Amino acid sequence: MAVVGRVVHRAESARLREEFLARFDVVGSTTVVAREMGINRHTAAGWVRQTGRRSQGGSRRHPGRDEYERLRKRGVPRASAARAVGVNVRTAKDWDYGVSKTRNSRTYPDGRRVDYTTGMITVGLPLARVEKVLHERFVSLTERETMADLRRVGISIRKIAEALGRAPSTVSRELARNGDPDGEYRPFAAHRAAAGRRARPKTAKLAVDRPLGDYVAEKLALRWSPEQICHALVEEFPDDPEMRVSHETIYQALYLQARGGLRREVAAALRTGRARRRPRRAPQARTSRFVDPMVMISERPAEVADRAVPGHWEGDLIIGADGGSAIGTLVERATRYVMLVHLPDGRTAEQVRDRLVATMATLPAHLRGSLTWDQGAEM
Repeated sequence: MAVVGRVVHRAESARLREEFLARFDVVGSTTVVAREMGINRHTAAGWVRQTGRRSQGGSRRHPGRDEYERLRKRGVPRASAARAVGVNVRTAKDWDYGVSKTRNSRTYPDGRRVDYTTGMITVGLPLARVEKVLHERFVSLTERETMADLRRVGISIRKIAEALGRAPSTVSRELARNGDPDGEYRPFAAHRAAAGRRARPKTAKLAVDRPLGDYVAEKLALRWSPEQICHALVEEFPDDPEMRVSHETIYQALYLQARGGLRREVAAALRTGRARRRPRRAPQARTSRFVDPMVMISERPAEVADRAVPGHWEGDLIIGADGGSAIGTLVERATRYVMLVHLPDGRTAEQVRDRLVATMATLPAHLRGSLTWDQGAEM
C-alpha cells in the first residue's frame, strides 16, 4: 500500500506541476498562480527555477553587466568600466563583491540581508551550505516540500511517512523542530534552519579547561603518550568528571594549532616526533609494491598443499641486526629440507632474485616444482 500510495502521489504531483507551469506561462507570476491553484508558493518557485523560467516580478540582469565584467577581466579600473556601461560606481562595486539588490534590500554573499524599509538586518547562511548534498539519511529539500504539501491538505504524519519512505518519528520530529511557532511548516525556512544547526563549532576542551590542559602539557613533557594520559586521568581524578579527555582530543589539540589549545612546542614531546597527522590510505587504495599481479597462495595446486610430492618450496628472508645483513631460506615442503641463500652484496629485489636462481639451479629439474614467497618488497 505504501508503494502504491507513493506512485499515486507522484503522478498527482507531476500533473499539478504541468498545470501550474502552463498557467505560469500565461500569467508570469509565481505568487499569483500558486494562490489561484492552492499550491505552496515555495514549491511553485522551485518548479519555476528547475525549468529555467523567470517570474515577471523577479530581478533582471542589467544589460551592461556582461560588458562591465568583460572590461574588468581586461584590467580596466572600476570607475572607468562603470562609466563605460553607464552605471554608478557604487553599483559597480556591488557587482564586484557579489552583492545583489532589490528595490528595498541588499543581500550579501555571506547570506546577510539588509532591508531598508524596516531597517532590519537578517544574518543568513552561505548558499553553498544550504544547497550542500548530504547523505540520504538526512531529510532533503524535496522531501520537505512534499511534507509541506501533504501536511497542508491534512494528511496524517503516518501517511506522510509512508509516502516518503521514512519513519513516522522522523516526520514528527522534523515538523516539530523546524516548523513555525504558529504551527505552519514552510519547507525552505525549515531547510535553512536545519542547515544553520548543522555546523556546531565550539572551543577546544583543552583551550577552555586550563587545569586539564596544564596536566596534559606536563605529562607530554615527560614523554607520556596521549593514551597513557587519558587513562591516568581516570586513576588520579576518579571523582572529577571534568578531568577527562580522550587521546584523540589530545592529538587534535597538538595537530590543529589554530583551535587545538596546546602550544606548538609541546608537539615536539610526542614520541613520533611529528607535529602533524600523517594520512593513512585504505589498503585497497594503496599502490601495489609489485609490477606484475601476484599469484595468491590459495591458487596453488592441491599437491603443494598436502605435501605429497617433493619439489615445492617456501622461501623467506631473514634480516640481521640493524638491517646490516640478510640471508634467504628455502624449505622443501615434503621433506623439510632447508637451503640457505647467501646474500653478500645486499638484499635488493634484483640481488635476491639472482641468488635464488643460482641456488635453485643446483637442484634436479624434478625438484624445482614451485616456490611460494612472502609479500616482501624484496621479491
